[in-house]
Amino acid sequence: MAMTMNGEVQLAAPREAVWEKLNDPAVLKACIPGCEELEKTEDGGFRATAKMKVGPVSARFKGKVMLSDLDPPNGYKISGEGEGGVAGFAKGGAAVKLAEKDGGTLLSYDVEAQIGGKLAQLGQRLINGTAKKLADEFFANFAKAVQG
Repeated sequence: MAMTMNGEVQLAAPREAVWEKLNDPAVLKACIPGCEELEKTEDGGFRATAKMKVGPVSARFKGKVMLSDLDPPNGYKISGEGEGGVAGFAKGGAAVKLAEKDGGTLLSYDVEAQIGGKLAQLGQRLINGTAKKLADEFFANFAKAVQG
């Protein structure tokens, strides 16, 4: 099952500060809902473990995340894949762009993801609703971290 999502969030911080936080594993770990572990790997990516609940299915996903097309402080592409055991798998990516706006920074994102296994059987509406909720939660946490 494939899905796409996009959005933007206005942050009250300079673009350089936002860029720095987008590349800080401690900040990302604190902002990602359910994230239990996030550490940098030698290849410039991250190894992650996150516990997620989608409808009746709970799973601990272990995976890796890579950053590419780095264009400081304008944006990057982030891609990853995670394995959730019997719950299934998720893989996807996002293009993240930063632009100066209204004395702060406008962060925009375009996400594409694919899921399989038990998760894919839950239905598009539940998956999309959960994905949107997780994205909203991440960006609310990130806005606090950047402005905090």
